[in-house]
Amino acid sequence: MLDGIFTGLSTAVMPFNLMMVVVGCFAGTFIGMLPGLGPISAVALMIPITYGIDPASGIILMAGVYYGAVFGGSTSSILINAPGCASTVVTSFDGYPLAQQGQAGKALALAAYSSFIGGTIGAIALLIAAPALAAVSLSFQSTDYFALMVLGLTAVAAFSGKGQVIKAMIMTVFGLMIATVGTDKTSGVPRFTFGSIDLIDGISFLLLAMATFALAEVVMTILNGKHKEKDAQLDMAQLGSMKLSKEEILHVAPTVARSSVFGFIVGVLPGAGATIASFLAYGLERNIASAKEKLKFGKGSLRGLAAPETANNAASTGSFVPLLTLGIPGSGTTAIMLGALIAAGVQPGPRLFVDNPDVFWSVIISMYFGNLVLLILNLPLIPYISKLLTIPRPILIPLILFFSITGVYLVSFNTFDIHMMVVITVIALLLKLLEFPMAPMLLGYILGGLMEINLSRALVISDGSFAFLWERPLTLGIMIAAILMLCLPPILERLNKRKAVRGPEAAINEGEG
Repeated sequence: MLDGIFTGLSTAVMPFNLMMVVVGCFAGTFIGMLPGLGPISAVALMIPITYGIDPASGIILMAGVYYGAVFGGSTSSILINAPGCASTVVTSFDGYPLAQQGQAGKALALAAYSSFIGGTIGAIALLIAAPALAAVSLSFQSTDYFALMVLGLTAVAAFSGKGQVIKAMIMTVFGLMIATVGTDKTSGVPRFTFGSIDLIDGISFLLLAMATFALAEVVMTILNGKHKEKDAQLDMAQLGSMKLSKEEILHVAPTVARSSVFGFIVGVLPGAGATIASFLAYGLERNIASAKEKLKFGKGSLRGLAAPETANNAASTGSFVPLLTLGIPGSGTTAIMLGALIAAGVQPGPRLFVDNPDVFWSVIISMYFGNLVLLILNLPLIPYISKLLTIPRPILIPLILFFSITGVYLVSFNTFDIHMMVVITVIALLLKLLEFPMAPMLLGYILGGLMEINLSRALVISDGSFAFLWERPLTLGIMIAAILMLCLPPILERLNKRKAVRGPEAAINEGEG
């Protein structure tokens, strides 16, 4: 192992490969900032460049573009509520409110620091335990994945405001319903397509996210008449301090530590990816927060911003475990990388770190350099990036509309997606006016597809019996955790109410005594 690490280090520090890291990070960050494009588009654009160069250099370039796009995707989420990629949708929940409160600099700085720490911890974990983690990811069966998705759905309360739990559950079911549109992956039969070929592949998550957040937010702004408030926009756009106080650092440090580990573990699981990791990390953090801290989530919580930003970068690193050690892509982006590696004559799998140690170890080591480059690139640029907020709203709103629609179109090159985007935006506006939260719908959509596939497989394995829920200790343990996550918050809330009622009563009794 040490020989392989030294081989990878010598390959990673070659001037050309270091240049590939810098170029990849810069290109990925820039593309990630454009709403709708994301890491898949960014990596796909790099494939022609990798032809004719060494496979190690090519995959280092694409890896840099990948986590650069995830790193940069937070910028548009925070500044204009238009997620740069799917994994930064959750970043907008608290990042955008912070920007509106005149703390754009602090939000961008915290996102940069959190991303760096999450990516670095992920790279170190990958370096130390990649072969062992491959065995762990293989031990997960369909039943365990189904239980994990159920556990993820229990985080629905984290995406609802006070008194909105029922509405959040309704929206989660709505998201699960949308996930069923398209071809059934187990039987291959089209469903809910209404005879339309354009719906055969279902509704894109990117389309859904851009419609419910970017476009819906823009239209709401216009309906409220805020698009004419040039002076208010300039006041709100003050950069604010980029510095985090000692108290704020201590406040978010446990969140960053937890989300780094949690995000990496989720990233290791084939098919999970950075988007699911960001949603689950946010839900976990909100569920374990104090009653007072919970009220801040969705309104500019530093922990609510740090959790998804840390988790999605740690998961991006973790997704290289199944790619490199098993030859199984952990996400759409790593699937493109898998194709590029095979085209270059490198076969990812259990023998990769034996047959091509320079590729295996250099990619892992370059990840740390990449995260360092991203931090150095992004921090000095924050004052300039934040100037985006000083653009008058009559100019900014058409720009957001242009980038959102163009971003969705460039993914599929299908005008039907733009029409669908408009329809979903109208539905989202009606739901927003009725005060239904949008995030639970996205959570249901994200988890719905994986949940259905793994439920089908589990039922086939167990001959149609639901006994699989308690036959495997790991599945049973995850299901018990899901039940506890669902039941504990209302129980604790009732206990707190009783204490609040008993407090004044005890004081009255003491006064009478």
